[in-house]
Amino acid sequence: MERRAFMAFFVGAAANSACPVYAQKGAHPVVGYLGFDSADKSTELLVAFREGLSKMGFIENENVAIEYRFADGKYDRFPELISSLVQGHVQVIIAATGTNGVLAATAATKTIPIVFAIAMDPVSLGVVSSLNRPGGNATGVSMYTPQLVAKRLELLTELTPEGGTIAILLNPTNPNADAISSDSEAAAKSLGRQFHILKASTDQQIVAAFDKIRAEKYVALLVSPDAFYIARREQLAALCEHNRIPAIYEWSLFVKNGGLMSYAPLITDVSRQLGVYTGKILKGVAPADLPVEQPTRFELVINLKTAKAIGLSIPASLLARADNVIE
Repeated sequence: MERRAFMAFFVGAAANSACPVYAQKGAHPVVGYLGFDSADKSTELLVAFREGLSKMGFIENENVAIEYRFADGKYDRFPELISSLVQGHVQVIIAATGTNGVLAATAATKTIPIVFAIAMDPVSLGVVSSLNRPGGNATGVSMYTPQLVAKRLELLTELTPEGGTIAILLNPTNPNADAISSDSEAAAKSLGRQFHILKASTDQQIVAAFDKIRAEKYVALLVSPDAFYIARREQLAALCEHNRIPAIYEWSLFVKNGGLMSYAPLITDVSRQLGVYTGKILKGVAPADLPVEQPTRFELVINLKTAKAIGLSIPASLLARADNVIE
């Protein structure tokens, strides 16, 4: 069981500088951090980000200032928040937002360096020219791999060996929606399981989706990768518990907030790498010369308290493979 305490950090006043080469003696570079969630729910990610910056020699409020913007899980806020960072003349924009926020950031500026975390292939989206040589003003970490969807469905199949239809909650406004649908179809076919996609991009549609899950007696739920869902992780966990349905999610953040199970790269590794790349750019490395990273460590997290609440017995073989078990 993982037990880590995270210290709270205070955001200080930022010194403005419009140039990446700091002509004024003693001036701090200013970076803009854009998060998809609220500030109070982003502590774990911010700690890891600052660790990455520190590794490159940058300490907040000592020799670098950070301007924070948080979308509170609302996609439509990204353009406004990014515009405020651009107008504030930050030296680097950290788009720790997923696909929609990254696309909004790259649309807003072609000159300010952007360090992104994205769940889609950035090449197919036109964000970078290639993973090895991004070629423009953006680079970062891509978590996209079709095998992740297949692995999550495989884990749900192991949880429900008696069969039945698996529901997949999908945000149709996410640019990844078609790719997730096709990946899910291929994975379900290979596993010999039926699946049904439930589309939800609003709170009301999420509730309606669970009404459908209950009415159709679906046996399990896969919540597809989406920043909108991450920002509503407590709501989703509560609905799953109320409806006694086993669910698997993208990030361990869900499981730490009452979700049953997750399988994904270590989200803190991703956030830490964003800090490292931000530090390299502040030292003069061009984004075009920093290859897009892909995670190398993955974790399976299981919440036994949630399993007990929904009356589910986790197979011993699955528990043995878990990297973190919450009791």
